[in-house]
Amino acid sequence: MKKCVTKPSLLLLALPLLLGLSQTLQARCDDPPAPRVNWSHCDKQGVDLSGADLSGAMMRNTRLDGANLEGALLTGADLSFANLEGARLAGLRMADARLLNAKLNDADLSGSLLNGSSFNRAELREADLSGASLRETNFYQARLDGANLEGALLQKAEMRQVVLDGANLADAQMDEIDLRQASLEGANLRGAQLFRANLEGSKLHFADLRETNLQRATLVNADLFQTRFEGSTLGGASWVDRRRCRMSSGDTCE
Repeated sequence: MKKCVTKPSLLLLALPLLLGLSQTLQARCDDPPAPRVNWSHCDKQGVDLSGADLSGAMMRNTRLDGANLEGALLTGADLSFANLEGARLAGLRMADARLLNAKLNDADLSGSLLNGSSFNRAELREADLSGASLRETNFYQARLDGANLEGALLQKAEMRQVVLDGANLADAQMDEIDLRQASLEGANLRGAQLFRANLEGSKLHFADLRETNLQRATLVNADLFQTRFEGSTLGGASWVDRRRCRMSSGDTCE
């Protein structure tokens, strides 16, 4: 004789499983720092995670403002929509990480390893990225107003439509960077390396490009006003009016 199981009975059988799952979900914010930890939506404001191994961690929408992550390992981590404003991230190792729409205003990322990470539409106003390694990093439509990127390594970085108004990019290595339609009003790029850089349609009002290497760079349709090029090298560059500068050109396109 077949025994029927009523719906209430099924619910009673499933209840311990549901309670266990609920407790697991609630307990994850208390989990200790470890690779692949899941702290999404957790509140970690001001915590000390310096030197912690958080590689592959899931920290979407996590509050980490004011936290100390100096020297931490976050390779492959997902911090999309996380709040890291004012966080201490100097010397951080965070290659190939995702920080889409993350807030990093006033954060200290100086000397950090961030190669291949995605900062699409992230906010990094007044952030310190001096000396950071940002090769092939994606900053599409990110806000870096007033950020410090002095001496940063930005080779082949994707920075289309990024806002870098008032930013410090002095002596930055920016060969083959994509800065199409970027805003660099009042930015300091003095001494930067911009070999084969693409600045098509960028806004360069009052920008300082003195002593920069712009060989074979593209400045087609760039918006120039009071832009300084003294001591720069424009050999082989594509000028605003689509003219190809002679290889012998100095700071004037000939």
